[in-house]
Amino acid sequence: MKQESAAQNTPPASPPPSPPAQHPRDHGDPQALWIFGYGSLVWRPDFAYSDSRVGFVRGYSRRFWQGDTFHRGSDKMGCTWGVAYQVRGEQVSEALKYLNVREAVLGGYDTKEVTFYPQDTPDQPLKALAYVATPQNPGYLGPAPEEAIATQILACRGFSGHNLEYLLRLADFMQLCGPQAQDEHLAAIVDAVGTMLPCFCPTEQALALV
Repeated sequence: MKQESAAQNTPPASPPPSPPAQHPRDHGDPQALWIFGYGSLVWRPDFAYSDSRVGFVRGYSRRFWQGDTFHRGSDKMGCTWGVAYQVRGEQVSEALKYLNVREAVLGGYDTKEVTFYPQDTPDQPLKALAYVATPQNPGYLGPAPEEAIATQILACRGFSGHNLEYLLRLADFMQLCGPQAQDEHLAAIVDAVGTMLPCFCPTEQALALV
């Protein structure tokens, strides 16, 4: 996910900073923190949480522009769907410690405070922490044609699995959100992968990837 701004083509500079000392808290529960996930976190958070809600944030777009050598090898005010997880008490420090490694150190993402709109109560937004890809991190690849992204997805796997699994699980999540959750970039990559897949491997091998 990238923030919508004119600086998206800035060349990589230095590694992302550690998460900020202050994190957005739930005003209804000062001991709670909401964490927004829009990629693999929607189906595999891998940390303890007290509550979760499907919803979206504004001003960001989900883009497959981030390189990764570990995990998996629009409109100007975009809307990105995902899941917000509420962590409380001891869950807060444990979740942040885990995500700092998974998202910041290994993934190259920076932390941002975002406004999350729950699907069932969009008129009651929440402040949440999100891990966002920025042009300043070494793994940032920048814009590319959907066909080129699809080719790389089909060719790459990492310690967390194959890139094709990541793509299709994310597409499944978007379908569950309903017709209001539109992601043309994701849909175009899925279509491109569907066209190329038979050229990469037989159907049986393709099914084994996911």
